[in-house]
Amino acid sequence: MPPMGPPGGNRNARFGEKTKPKDMSKAIKRLLRYVDKDKNKVFLSIFCVIVSAGANLAGTYMLRPIINNLGDTSLDASARIQGLILGLILMGLIYLTGVCATFIQTQTMIKVSQNTLKRIRDDLFSKLQKLSVRYYDTNSTGDIMSRFTNDVDNIGLMFDSTILQMVSGVITLVGTVVLMFITNVPLACVTLLLTPIMAKVGATIASHTRKYFGEQQTALGEVNGYIEETITGQKVVKVFNHESKVREEFGSLNERLRKVQIKANFMGGIMGPCMNAMSQVSYTVTSFIGSVFALMTRIGRIGSGTLDFAALDLGGLVLFVNYSKQFSRPINEISNQLNVIMSALAGAERVFKVMDEEPEALHDSNKVMLNDIKGDVEIKNVTFGYTPEKTILKNISMYAHPGQKIALVGSTGAGKTTIINLITRFYDVNSGEITIDGNNLNDIERDNLREHIAMVLQDTHLFTGTVMENIRYGRLDATDAEVRAAAITSCAHSFIKNMPDGYDTMLTGDGANLSQGQRQLLNIARAALSKAPILILDEATSSVDTKTEQQINKGMDALMENRTTFVIAHRLSTIRNSDAIMVLEHGEIIERGTHEELLAMKGRYYELYTGIKELD
Repeated sequence: MPPMGPPGGNRNARFGEKTKPKDMSKAIKRLLRYVDKDKNKVFLSIFCVIVSAGANLAGTYMLRPIINNLGDTSLDASARIQGLILGLILMGLIYLTGVCATFIQTQTMIKVSQNTLKRIRDDLFSKLQKLSVRYYDTNSTGDIMSRFTNDVDNIGLMFDSTILQMVSGVITLVGTVVLMFITNVPLACVTLLLTPIMAKVGATIASHTRKYFGEQQTALGEVNGYIEETITGQKVVKVFNHESKVREEFGSLNERLRKVQIKANFMGGIMGPCMNAMSQVSYTVTSFIGSVFALMTRIGRIGSGTLDFAALDLGGLVLFVNYSKQFSRPINEISNQLNVIMSALAGAERVFKVMDEEPEALHDSNKVMLNDIKGDVEIKNVTFGYTPEKTILKNISMYAHPGQKIALVGSTGAGKTTIINLITRFYDVNSGEITIDGNNLNDIERDNLREHIAMVLQDTHLFTGTVMENIRYGRLDATDAEVRAAAITSCAHSFIKNMPDGYDTMLTGDGANLSQGQRQLLNIARAALSKAPILILDEATSSVDTKTEQQINKGMDALMENRTTFVIAHRLSTIRNSDAIMVLEHGEIIERGTHEELLAMKGRYYELYTGIKELD
């Protein structure tokens, strides 16, 4: 069967280009739209963050009066103990308020995060249903799945905790700076001297981290895609003894992922230690100078009108040292959270890239709606190629009157399946036209067109559900009796009734508990259930044995009655009774006629049918 899209080409092209946030502000704005419905919860969370951060700052500030009260020699022991107890109680209440606020904001933001992720997944899945077959032919299933898993999970991680931690860090940082200046201006200035250096180091590391996390997401998508396609095709791998080959290819992809993950995690990992080292330097310098100020205040060299702005009592020293250490903590947190944000934004852009793909236009008020199709199909001078560089069909013309059976025969790559793709409008013709009952396909709504077409493909696909539900997929409003009748027509009833629960037997893993022939019979039953006047059979009996094929052909005669049918088949014996047989080679019809007429020509069809030559 010819490819439904352009060749795979190199693996990197198939799995997508390297992705990193190119416009962070745009990505953030789009993400915020998904949060808009929960904005009240967000405001509540932010309020709780403010309360929590304020409680931590206020609780720390309580150290100054408590320590100064204990060191006040003008008070007796009982007064100092009473002051200590009252101070500790007040400090406990302040911290308890902060804990309650943290609990509320955590619970609330988790709900916001999950609601947001649900909306993103809904929109992403909905968009995937609107994309054309061309998109799926040119993009790896594994890479598409990676958008749903890795990328969306990274967005969720950012919403779960990162945003509020950033807000908390900013509030704590600003509050700490203000309280440091209130406590002692010279010490505050000393502490802030190292801030530009810390900010520069953090920004430099973050810029490299952003790049490497984008590369990591792309490499991870490639690995997931390769795993998915290899596991799906494991039988093919084994039958051709390609285990060593796929291990080698996977090893190459895995090695690339390892390298970019090392870079990403290294840059993310050194952020914390670098910022911690600088904060320790700041803490040491501040403690030393503060101790000098406190000692000089104690002996009267500072205070009492002399350098009052530098005066520092013992409680103030303890308080400022705590603030100094606390000052570096929010900077570290903000720096560390930048890694998560960069990874999330890289994932968000990958998700939005899918959402921005041009959808397949299924509904258009200006298009024709067909309600009673007879099935008169005509292909007029159609030329088509999946890519501009390669033309698949070259000026093809054919017709099928209502109820006729048209067979397409030819070597792999001759263009048989491409014709089917054009009839169903999976792709649009480059030139020429295809009409149904005189209506140009381009003038008919795609969903309306496809309602009148039933297909049985060579590659079967069954969904998780009962046998009855899988057959009913062909027409959701069908009754149980109609489903059974379709199964009888396709010769599927005989094996279904012998299954453990008959038509209520659950199928999982794409019908893994069925033989390939049985899966195809269910696929044919699905098409039989449809009332579509146009039927397409693409190697429909290729997966069944000769005996089963003979049974199916009997049922297919009834299935094709009064339907316009297009058949692609390698077994020429199955198309002998076709009204017309088209022999294609290299995108052109080289012979056409009935079985007897083509045999009389003693051309390509005669050679194939008599076995002089075989289909490639």
